[in-house]
Order: sequence, then structure tokens, then C-alpha cells
Amino acid sequence: MTRNERLDKVLANMGYGSRKDVKKFIKEGLVKVNGAIIQNNEFKVSPYEDEITIRGEEVNYREYIYLMMNKPQGLVSSTDDPLTRTVIDLLTDDYLIYKPFPVGRLDKDTEGLLMISNDGKLAHELLSPKKHVDKKYYAEIDGTVDDEHIEVFKRGIVLDDGYKTLPAELEIIETGVFSKIYLTIQEGKYHQVKRMFEALTMRVVYLKRISMGPLILDESLVPGEYRELTDDEINSLKTR
Repeated sequence: MTRNERLDKVLANMGYGSRKDVKKFIKEGLVKVNGAIIQNNEFKVSPYEDEITIRGEEVNYREYIYLMMNKPQGLVSSTDDPLTRTVIDLLTDDYLIYKPFPVGRLDKDTEGLLMISNDGKLAHELLSPKKHVDKKYYAEIDGTVDDEHIEVFKRGIVLDDGYKTLPAELEIIETGVFSKIYLTIQEGKYHQVKRMFEALTMRVVYLKRISMGPLILDESLVPGEYRELTDDEINSLKTR
């Protein structure tokens, strides 16, 4: 067993107080490692293998958390915003101690799949444009979307700033003056889906992300609810 983490750091990372607080707890003999009282805050532990307790409560250590949220409208995809509530405000304290952040962004008025984690490496893998991760949306459009638009999206669309998007996959669910579609893109430009349709003189009136890479929104989650990813879901993201 390799012991390479300082005891005070492990406890502080798990939200048992500041580094100063946990040093005090350790000095007072409130912390045990494998049944023995440890009063040296620099004592090295293996947090996944040693049994650590504080005031008799076992510390269940883990480095990363992975959450799936059905983001509601009205919240921003940020860790902090001075003007409005964020998706992080919906989380309970037992998750906040891990300092999680949204993996990617959804517009304030967009609903759907939002992953929240503190795993920066995985976030980079999912968000890097070079990785070409599919992001699938359901949208309701004020305008007639027909078969000719499938090829238009496949060729890429020039946005209002002159940027030409990567090829996108359009699936038409219902067409008419008011249309319903699925759109799969591999980028995350500002308001991209809305701007793509605006370039075609149409307007997105409802937008919901339903998948990101292999991760599919759990439809049992009502807007604002979240759950931890299953081991299979985590593995699918890491091995994609």
C-alpha cells in the first residue's frame, strides 16, 4: 500500500473544514487512521485504502464526481454569476465540496443534458474541438424545415460573424410553418444552434440537448434534477 497523501489535505478536500480547521481536529485527537489516533497532520495515508474516521464518522474518499443534470431554463451554466442563479446553485453541499463545474455550456433558456464534474481532464476530452464529440439537440423551429435543409446543414452554415460551421446532421421530425427537428453538431459556438437557423431566416423557439457523445439524457430527470453517472456511463465517456 502506497501512502502518499497528507492526512490534513485529504480531510480538507473532503469538506471537513479548512486546512487550519482539520489540523486542529487532528491535534485534538479526533481523527483515527485504521483505528489508531493520529495527531500528526502530515501523516501520509492512502485515502482509498486506509480507514479514516473523524469524530467516529468514516471518511468515504473519492477524487472525482460525475453528475448528469437535466438543466432547466433560467439558470446559467457557470460556477458563479453575480446577477443570476447558476446550475451549481442546485447542488447539495455534499457535492459542492468537490468544487464541480459544468462540462460545457447550455444557454440560459436552453434545457437538457448537462454534465457536471470536477474532472478537468475528462472535461477537456469532451470539449476539445479536435475530439469531434457529437452533441444532439431537439429543437422546435418557427419556420418550415424541409428535406433540402438536410444537405444545407451537412455542408456547414455561415453564421452572422462569417464563421462556417462544421457539417451538422439534421433530422426532421415534423415539418410545416412550425417544425420539430433533431440537430447533431460537433462544436459549441455561442448560441450556435439558434444562429444556424437564424442564418436561414428561421427562429428556434425551444431547445433541449439530449445527448453528448455516448451520454444520453435520463428522461426520468425533471428539469432541475440530477443524479450521479453510473459506472457504465463514466466508462463510456472515458473509453470513447
